[in-house]
Amino acid sequence: MNKYFDHTLLKAFATQKDIEELCEEALELNTASVCVNPKWIAYCKDKLKASDVKVCTVIGFPLGADGLDVKSSACRQALENGADEIDYVIDIGAALMHDWKHIRKEMLIMTEICHNEHKCVKAIFENCYLSKSEIKELSSIARDIQPDYIKTSTGFGTGGAKLDDVLLMKKYVGDKVKIKAAGGIHTWKECKAFIEAGATRIGASATINILNEYKVEE
Repeated sequence: MNKYFDHTLLKAFATQKDIEELCEEALELNTASVCVNPKWIAYCKDKLKASDVKVCTVIGFPLGADGLDVKSSACRQALENGADEIDYVIDIGAALMHDWKHIRKEMLIMTEICHNEHKCVKAIFENCYLSKSEIKELSSIARDIQPDYIKTSTGFGTGGAKLDDVLLMKKYVGDKVKIKAAGGIHTWKECKAFIEAGATRIGASATINILNEYKVEE
C-alpha cells in the first residue's frame, strides 16, 4: 500500500527542515516518491539515494499557464537535476477554449521529453475548472499520447480529487494510462474509494495519517 503514495509537500513556505522531515518520513514509510517543488530536487535526491523512493517534481505548477517553451525547458532542467517523475499542469485556459490541438501538442512534447529519459510523466488536469465533457476530451487525448498518468488536481485549485472524475477518467483512458488522485485526500476511507475507482497513485500530504488508519483497518 505504501507504494501508492507520492508523499507531498508543495507549500510556498516549506523550509529545508520541512523537506528533510518529508524525506525521512518517506524513507520510513517506503512511499513511491516525495513530491516537491523543483528547488528541492537535488536535495531530496541526495537524501533518498540509498532507497528506491523516487523524487517527483512539478512543472507549470499550480496554474499551468507558463507556456510550452517554459514548461519544456523547466522539465528538461528538472530531469537533469535528478527528478524521476514529472507532474505537469496542462494549459487549463487552452482546455477551456477547447484548443485541443495545443493540449495535444503540449502533452506529446512533455511526454516525449520524459520518456526519452525513461522517466515518468503525469499530466495534471485540474478538474475543478473543467466540465465533464472537457475531462472526457482530455482523457481521450491522453489515451492516444499515453503519458504514464493523468492526475485529477494540483490541490491548489478551488477543489481537489472527486470520485466521479476518477471514474470518468478511467472510463476513457482504460488501461492505456494510469490515474493519480490528489488534492484533499486525508483519510483511508477516501483513499480506498479512489483506489477502487481506478487510481493507482495517490498524492497526499496526509500520508502518515492515511497509512495509520489503513493499518488499523487491516
